[in-house]
Amino acid sequence: MKKLFTYFSKTEWLLWCMSITVTILAFCLFDRRGYATLLASLVGETALIFIAKGNPIGQLLMIAFGTFYGVISFRCAYYGETLTYVGMTVPMSVFSLISWLKNPYKGNKAEVTINRLSAKEIAFALCLTPVVTFGFYYVLRAFGTANLATSTLSVATSFLAVYLTFRRSPFFSLAYALNDIVLIALWLFASIQDTTYVSVITCFSVFLINDLYCFLSWKKREKNQIQTTSSQSLVEE
Repeated sequence: MKKLFTYFSKTEWLLWCMSITVTILAFCLFDRRGYATLLASLVGETALIFIAKGNPIGQLLMIAFGTFYGVISFRCAYYGETLTYVGMTVPMSVFSLISWLKNPYKGNKAEVTINRLSAKEIAFALCLTPVVTFGFYYVLRAFGTANLATSTLSVATSFLAVYLTFRRSPFFSLAYALNDIVLIALWLFASIQDTTYVSVITCFSVFLINDLYCFLSWKKREKNQIQTTSSQSLVEE
């Protein structure tokens, strides 16, 4: 327990506690029935604090969150979200978990080695994203997905995010931040008819703050990894 408390910084503990508190308050005020939604939110927020540390445990928790969220989306006829998370985000989280476990930083399995993508791979990811999105659009339309345009945009941002997560790029968190903004808009539409979904909006608002912190954390971690590697190379020479 002592190691767990010292593992996270004071800022990270504060961020996690505030995230959990805001989520529970929103649930008590607007929902009080959808315990699956509450559980999904708490799991997702806990996952993000581990992911900010580059810890593979975060990917394991994201698999659980994606499964819960897929069920919640299906109940709201957001079939795009269901297909995206159950058919893409969860499987990609499994691959990301394997990738992170295979690439520990200097043997430390609690921290992944951060990868700097080449210009060619970035271009490949940006070209592949609209292709995948285009294919999903027709699938979503065939299923009669609610708010089709916004759901399709969510597919684009989600795919880019999971791809960058798999490739261990710090920019995955910015892609997820964009996805959070899209999802806030998507669930705003649902909350107009049912105010219980305000708790879901709160969840993704909290996710947005956590994802922005995650990006800053990974950039700092990336800088430290580069400096450590450079210092060791000079010593070996």
